[in-house]
Amino acid sequence: MRLERYRWALVALLWVVALLNYLDRQVIFAVFPLLRAELHVSSIQLGLLGTSFLWVYGILSPFGGWVADRFGRRRVILVSLGVWSAVTWLTGHSRSYGELLAARGFMGISEACYLPAALALVADYHGESTRARAVGLHQSGLYAGIALGGLGGGWMGEHFGWRAAFYVLGVIGVVYALALWPALRDAPWRTGVPAPAGAPFFGALAQLARSSAFRLVVGVNCLASLAYWCVYTWLAQYLFTRFHMSLAGAGFSSTFYIQAASFAGILAGGWLADRWSGSDPRARVWVQTIGLAAAGPFLFLAGFTGSRMVLLPCLVLFGLGRGFFDCNLMPVVCQVVSPNLRATSYGILNLTSCLAGGSMAAAGGALESSIGLGGAIQLSGAMLLAAAAWMGSLRLPPASRKEIT
Repeated sequence: MRLERYRWALVALLWVVALLNYLDRQVIFAVFPLLRAELHVSSIQLGLLGTSFLWVYGILSPFGGWVADRFGRRRVILVSLGVWSAVTWLTGHSRSYGELLAARGFMGISEACYLPAALALVADYHGESTRARAVGLHQSGLYAGIALGGLGGGWMGEHFGWRAAFYVLGVIGVVYALALWPALRDAPWRTGVPAPAGAPFFGALAQLARSSAFRLVVGVNCLASLAYWCVYTWLAQYLFTRFHMSLAGAGFSSTFYIQAASFAGILAGGWLADRWSGSDPRARVWVQTIGLAAAGPFLFLAGFTGSRMVLLPCLVLFGLGRGFFDCNLMPVVCQVVSPNLRATSYGILNLTSCLAGGSMAAAGGALESSIGLGGAIQLSGAMLLAAAAWMGSLRLPPASRKEIT
């Protein structure tokens, strides 16, 4: 297959993996009421199911990214997919809260390597003229996974019990990993390329820590993750209790509208950034800033209103802004770090954002009894506005007029 065709075929192949990545991690949130009833757990314990995954996943992400930079993206992607799918299947066999908590931790270990390696591989095949669109299309698989996890998890939970979704998804993932093995390949110009000389794992971390631009991107992404994971973890529960939706209805409404709008946002934001970057090297930064500034107020309103007629448009506009931000995150990273540290840098983004997001997932359970889940969602909207102001202050290094080489 010619290179021009393969680089887009690669995005399509990885789109399915991204779908499974978020399906497998997200489906559990849609069945929280069933877990609460069967295992007799508190809101804080439910929140810890999200936290246990995120913290393990985040802590190991920089190392997983460094392994992909050092030894090749392809093998890391395939092994990660196969192992996390097996863990997903095992999750359905959990018979106690302790077993379920351990399974979520093991899933965090197995998923930690995928996203840094996949985004670095997409960036290897796509240059400045197509990178935001390619990354955005890959990210749309994550959005689809969140949406299907909410809808499918809620539906299967109501009809077949909460374990069924984990059995089915685990088998699908293992089969797809085997099918993907001969089709996936590293970029030919990167095959066998090691990390920069003298940059073992901790040396690579130190090199990235010295970049003020990269540190700012990390901070902004942390704030955004605090808001996102509050929504991912608790929005279905919020809709179930405040708006008296059914389990399936709450799972659908908490995911579909946001993810459908986010998909539109990554297409529009990716196209806009790729076109605009030809005349302004900060175009990707501006698109991210616009997205955050739009998402914040509408998320705040979603946590404030008691009207479904107001709620649903707010979720859509929040998702649209989120898409603008997400599709340009890796392209902005490519402007401030070396290509040989792309996967490691995204691993650091995963680490810091997951530690922050895991804290918010657990805090949501505690906030439910004080300011309520609506108040927690309003707080998340305010965080996005702060992130927008911070992102707009980013100044790129001179070499980033094209990209760091």
